[in-house]
Amino acid sequence: MFVAGGLLLAGCGSNLWPSLTGDDPSASAPSQERIEIPAARAEQPAGAPVAAPRGLAPAGAATEGVQAAAPGRATGTFVGKKVEAMSQDLGKLKGAVGRLDTRMREIRADTTDATQRYLNILAAMNSKLQVGTTPGNPVLVQQWNEAQQQLKRIETNIARMNSLSNDAGAEASVAGYLLDSVRATFTLSGAVDEDHVQLRALEDEVNQSVVTIDRLLNELSDDLNRQTSHLASERRNLTAMSISIKNGERYGSSLMNRALAQAEVKASMAARRPLSPDSRPLVVIRFDRPNVQFEQALYDAVSRALDRKPETAVDLVAVHPKVGSSAQVILNSTAARRNAENVLRALVEMGLPATRVNMTSMPSAAAQSNEVRVYVR
Repeated sequence: MFVAGGLLLAGCGSNLWPSLTGDDPSASAPSQERIEIPAARAEQPAGAPVAAPRGLAPAGAATEGVQAAAPGRATGTFVGKKVEAMSQDLGKLKGAVGRLDTRMREIRADTTDATQRYLNILAAMNSKLQVGTTPGNPVLVQQWNEAQQQLKRIETNIARMNSLSNDAGAEASVAGYLLDSVRATFTLSGAVDEDHVQLRALEDEVNQSVVTIDRLLNELSDDLNRQTSHLASERRNLTAMSISIKNGERYGSSLMNRALAQAEVKASMAARRPLSPDSRPLVVIRFDRPNVQFEQALYDAVSRALDRKPETAVDLVAVHPKVGSSAQVILNSTAARRNAENVLRALVEMGLPATRVNMTSMPSAAAQSNEVRVYVR
């Protein structure tokens, strides 16, 4: 399976490389595969203003009419001016998130309407075919064409969701950079106590925006997977329906759908089975620096596994170091799970059904950084 990179990760050095290691699931004897991927550098000129590219906000978020974050009392210091500028950047970020949330609501509403219309038309055709009708009934032909139009609406909305997903990724990058800028400002000299009070409040607000965008990305990924699967299934059903209309009698749902459903049941059952204690991971993705680029290596490894065993199921295990204070362990656990969610989202975008993936988390005294282990069975 594949593992997706996380948003919030530990520091990096320019000469470090994240590594993915694991075993070939088809080898007769245990062997380990090591893939090294260079981490992308996120170099940002010092003092560069934060631009707010189009992003995505969680559906249902109360973000309408968001204003710039209140910077608090002006202190007149250099740090105080930085706080004011970053507060304005945060306001722009929240405004963009609100506008994208509105777009998401519109897409969902249109998809719901198209789905309801399609199902009503389909029910009418099935009802007529069930009681019997004439071959090539023109009323059924017209209804079939109308059903096709509703599926095209859903297809258009899937493309709009993909565009929103790209915008959400850009917005997440903006939020991450703004968070780094706020934290870096704590180290500047010449600040008064009020400056640090305002910085802490600003950091909390940016963190909240990061969580909001991340949650939206996951919801959007679920919507895309669900609607894409539904669209493919119903297109096959309409093909079978056209034969029924031609002959004036109902045959049933697509045989291809039945075959695929059986394969998915086997895969989901495999995903629910407990992981063997002596299992070796296919891939290990270490998030020991920002912007770990793992997608291509993950795709290659999972593709080979699926070629050998099409019904392969995947386990994602979010591993975090069991060191430091209890608060630090909790933070590491949250970051590791977020990394695993990003990996899951990447796998779904690559076409792997979410029903084939099982996700868990665990601490490890041996782990030096957060990592995601990918197992196949």
